[in-house]
Amino acid sequence: MSLEKDKMIKSLNEIFIPELRNRNFKGSFPHFRKTENGKTNLLTFQFDRNSGGFIIELANWKETEFKTHWGKLIPLNKLTAHDLFERKRIYPNSKSEENGTESWFRYDQNKNLSVEDKFELISKNVINRIPIMEEYWNE
Repeated sequence: MSLEKDKMIKSLNEIFIPELRNRNFKGSFPHFRKTENGKTNLLTFQFDRNSGGFIIELANWKETEFKTHWGKLIPLNKLTAHDLFERKRIYPNSKSEENGTESWFRYDQNKNLSVEDKFELISKNVINRIPIMEEYWNE
């Protein structure tokens, strides 16, 4: 894992993950879930292959268990957004959708900012996307 990726994860854990915990999400990086009222909301961080960026994937599951197409049963406390076919991607801004990894949350850019500022700004931008996440989870 790259040093920058480690710093990005550390910043997300310090700044964004407490916001998830306040919304009753459980799990550990990169997979989080909340099950309430018969519905499981999922959030997974996916980093690009070369590091430098990430995207957030959301999913909802309304059943009491999940069975893969090959028959494996995954308990809800282990279910991730990547297990499901129907997912929503969260981008840093609404104009970014479907433009490849260039449109992801990029921490390999903004070379003019201090390292700490760069990661903090990105983590705060993730927090700013929470209303979009909640809208999807509440569908």
